[in-house]
Amino acid sequence: MRLLTIGINHETAPVNIREQVAFNADGMEAALHAAVSSGAVKEAAILSTCNRTEIYCNAADQDAVINWFAHYHQLDSQTIAPYIYALPHVEAARHAFRVASGLDSMVLGETQILGQMRLAVKTAEQAGTMGIVLHKLFQHTFAVAKEVRTATEIGANSVSMAAASVRLAERIFPSIAEQNVLFIGAGEMIELCAAHFGARHPKHIMVANRTVKRAQLLAERYQGSAISLQELPEHLSRYDIVVTSTASQLPILGKGMVERALKARRHRPMFMVDLAVPRDIEVEVGELADVFLYSVDDLGAIVKQGMENRMAQVGDAEAIIDVSVRQFSHWLDTRELVPTIRSLRDQAERVRRHEVERAMKLLAKGESPEQVLETLSHSLTNKFLHHPTHALNHADNSERQALVAMLSRLYALHQE
Repeated sequence: MRLLTIGINHETAPVNIREQVAFNADGMEAALHAAVSSGAVKEAAILSTCNRTEIYCNAADQDAVINWFAHYHQLDSQTIAPYIYALPHVEAARHAFRVASGLDSMVLGETQILGQMRLAVKTAEQAGTMGIVLHKLFQHTFAVAKEVRTATEIGANSVSMAAASVRLAERIFPSIAEQNVLFIGAGEMIELCAAHFGARHPKHIMVANRTVKRAQLLAERYQGSAISLQELPEHLSRYDIVVTSTASQLPILGKGMVERALKARRHRPMFMVDLAVPRDIEVEVGELADVFLYSVDDLGAIVKQGMENRMAQVGDAEAIIDVSVRQFSHWLDTRELVPTIRSLRDQAERVRRHEVERAMKLLAKGESPEQVLETLSHSLTNKFLHHPTHALNHADNSERQALVAMLSRLYALHQE
């Protein structure tokens, strides 16, 4: 078993591929159990966001993990093969450090990914699929991310997806203060968007969510109102700006619903941002003449603005990561010695038990304790040194010198 990361992200695959392999938050623990019970992995944690889906695992066979990943999403492994990256051993650790530090994000230095990674680890812990290797990996990962963000300005002046959504909306409408805004969903991403749009004081804010109570809690912060997802068709036409980010596996806004809303609006334009993966808004909606629809990938150019200062910090961040990678690599290498060390200790323990039992029998027969201890110590010394002595005596000329050097190091010998 070895550390392995397989995944798909915004650099390797477009959103229409990423949405096919996204894991639903509600079914994450079941997916983790399925991965372990399949035998493909021994340990697993899954990070699934709008920009990436990654499996961090302890596994023996890379192809087995990829096949499970594809099969779980009812896909042929060849369909997603061109988009997948597989990172073994030390490269998997480096990748985790870079992701948590914001170096592998669409928004360089963004902080949201760190919280998402912590949630992925918490979920894996609850599912019982974290083991020694992954615990150590993420312990290092979060320490590295903290050091990078403390020691560098990698996150300075970063433009979030939420801020980018506002900037796009301001290109469409002269003033957001004159518009009605509808948020679909009530998760972390929507909360961020609500904060950014709320700062522009729109005319009205509505939050639609599967759980109305949660929508109400968010809406009340901005003197807004809340509805259930089932009520969307009758309310949609009132909103000029629609931002959606839910965990739904199927589109929430279809072309027909949006067409009816546009008709009721007398074709006044609608600005829509779909931050969900899988997408909440049908792709065909973007074909409608009066709709300005943007997906996660469409926001790329905007979020890359103001990167100059952050790019200057990348070198310092990578240097911190390099040091941590070497430390973690050393730990991984020592883990590979564990079976040998365990076997060595087991053998020594068997010899010890055997000699102690023999000594106890001699004591029971009334033999002198001093003599029994003397015999025990001699016997233990002889048995512990038998194999190295035998190897040295039977070594050929080509290996004798190396063996002498190794034994001198192992037993701290100082030859005159």
